[in-house]
Amino acid sequence: MQAIRSRDTKPEKLIRRLVHAQGLRYRVAARPLPELRRTADMVFRPAKVAVFIDGCYWHGCPEHYVPPKTNSGYWSEKVLRNMARDRDTDQRLMEAGWLVLRFWEHESAEACSFAVSKAVAERRAQRGGEASL
Repeated sequence: MQAIRSRDTKPEKLIRRLVHAQGLRYRVAARPLPELRRTADMVFRPAKVAVFIDGCYWHGCPEHYVPPKTNSGYWSEKVLRNMARDRDTDQRLMEAGWLVLRFWEHESAEACSFAVSKAVAERRAQRGGEASL
């Protein structure tokens, strides 16, 4: 388990590089809500956007998850707990006014970075519109 990366995976780094190239700045592996002991892969605090890039195995991708052959009870339960925690995290962040974006590691990095940029721009425009009222 020590060898499993919790941050700075190849898909994360690629998406971060593309988002950064579009001029956006963000926090890496940060807590969107300080009281919640969970970190997002990318956090845009003023826009309240949290981005998660989920691994297919650890988060139970419907396309690519394959149950393990050894110790399947333990690992399958772990993945189910991860999925439940993901849903709980999404719910808590949305209740606090955050936009949660989740991508699978197999998704196109270009498409993910475009979706992130678009969402952040929209949230910033909304916030700017509210400030001028």
